[in-house]
Amino acid sequence: MSTLRIASWNINSVRARIGIVEQFLREEQPDILCLQETKAADDVFPADAFRKLGYVHQRLNGQRMHHGVAILSRVPLIDDEPGIWKHDWQANGEARHVGVRLEQGFHLENVYVPAGGDIPDVELNPKFAQKLAFLKRMTEWSETLTTPTLIVGDFNVAPLPSDVWNHKALLGVVSHTPVEVAALDALQAAHGWVDLGRHFHPAPARLHTWWSYRSPDWTVNDRGRRLDHMWASPDLAPRATAHKVCEPCRAWLKPSDHVPLITDFAL
Repeated sequence: MSTLRIASWNINSVRARIGIVEQFLREEQPDILCLQETKAADDVFPADAFRKLGYVHQRLNGQRMHHGVAILSRVPLIDDEPGIWKHDWQANGEARHVGVRLEQGFHLENVYVPAGGDIPDVELNPKFAQKLAFLKRMTEWSETLTTPTLIVGDFNVAPLPSDVWNHKALLGVVSHTPVEVAALDALQAAHGWVDLGRHFHPAPARLHTWWSYRSPDWTVNDRGRRLDHMWASPDLAPRATAHKVCEPCRAWLKPSDHVPLITDFAL
């Protein structure tokens, strides 16, 4: 194997959408798939469906009907450092992180950042306060990293003006507010993370990963946002050879409102 292909996807219920997950795995053949918002406790996660496709190495952190993350892999996963692979950055027991060490020489961290509710005010909206606290704890964790790391997932923040369909219209909308962007910028600076999406597709190029279900036809108005990300440590980023957003998946049968990301790494 000369390339390691890693995919990330907020699937918005893995059991409801196992059909398109299987379609994606057959078409794109990632070596590792990181899922967010699986909405399934570990004992009902469709593990056998992944095993049948060769994804026999699995790390799950599930929760009934809410949240949940998973790493499914055709290559071995190592989790021999107890206590570091399931962080509770929101300090409330929600299943929002799972991580592993890879034989290829780096750590893989899969995270689902809280959406933050509808009101961008910490006094009026506890969910927004929790989101900012989550990002702050991630930032503190990032400052301690000494191992090459890839962090992927639904960060629920579109940081750049070109990461949303209309910058001015969304400045007061949760996911693109200045306070959230500042929090994400602080997280990125804490480890010198390289944003692989914008590394391979520099701003102001259009690059969306999410479209609301509320739009009758998401392709007509294209009101997308880039909420999903893949970030690499500075010493890992040079090994990334390609990155793409699998936008056609948004049009598949019973789609997630998010689409997958894929990055290839040279070994």
